[in-house]
Amino acid sequence: MKLLLDECVDRRLAQHITGYSVRTVTEMGWNGIKNGQLLALAQSEFDVFVTVDRNLSFQQHLPQFSIAVLLLAAPSNRLADLVKLVPELAAAVPTATKGTVIRVTLKPSA
Repeated sequence: MKLLLDECVDRRLAQHITGYSVRTVTEMGWNGIKNGQLLALAQSEFDVFVTVDRNLSFQQHLPQFSIAVLLLAAPSNRLADLVKLVPELAAAVPTATKGTVIRVTLKPSA
């Protein structure tokens, strides 16, 4: 599975995600491209788009894209908060369905 990290996600998060091929929007040279065009580009090379943009699913008609979207919902967009979501992100990737968004949150501790 190939994952693309949105430019609004700290690029250092990529080194914490193992078991998947992870690239960033910056690495791809796609900085500044609007979400619709970005998803259209990404769907040809990636399986999953990882973002913290909570408005993406309201701004784009995701079923038209053949890429799954994982929305990281952390207390902040700081790397320390995002890293805590990596286990849930990794667990969500295999079940991510193209054209849909999965909200990735911390599981409540028992």
